[in-house]
Amino acid sequence: MPRSLYLASQSPRRLELLRQIGLTPTVLALRQTAPRIDVDETPLPRESARAYVQRVARAKAQMAGRVIQARQLPPWPVVAADTCVVLDGAILGKPRSAEEAAAWLRRYAERSHTVLTAVTVLYGGRMESAVNRSTVHFGPIGERDIAAYLASGEPFDKAGGYGIQGRAGAFVRHLSGSYTGVMGLPLYETLQLLKAVGFEPY
Repeated sequence: MPRSLYLASQSPRRLELLRQIGLTPTVLALRQTAPRIDVDETPLPRESARAYVQRVARAKAQMAGRVIQARQLPPWPVVAADTCVVLDGAILGKPRSAEEAAAWLRRYAERSHTVLTAVTVLYGGRMESAVNRSTVHFGPIGERDIAAYLASGEPFDKAGGYGIQGRAGAFVRHLSGSYTGVMGLPLYETLQLLKAVGFEPY
């Protein structure tokens, strides 16, 4: 049975997670395809974090569907996702500078924060979505830890400014929820959505 699908993301972590469960994802990078399509990832005024990630994931899936039609690509399922960190009621995306990443890490120290990842699957005219919520508690993080982490380059392409699967895993004292969700693609929800739209992954 074919296990091919499109991943509407350039995230190497999401790509590897899909491969980990035996699927064959093809990256459909919306900003690097013809026609070029951009998804506005700016939170709307008074928009909740849950509504925000779900809206962006659905928009990515819809835009990917348009690219598939425009380029006459095989009609495989599309998997799209969006992740954000929520701390003190604020939505944290990707840090815009080393100073911002460092400030976020200081705020995470010895506290809990929320990671939300929305997944949307588009296939056969159907679109289904789910949102995974996880709580991550960091231990103490010293200034030397922060400096070393910034020097690694890891924070700058990740929601919330850290990757749990990388060096920042050493900061995590406790996780309640989905490890793969914090990475950016909760596998349980992804498989359930694929089945819901009529795609059997196995």
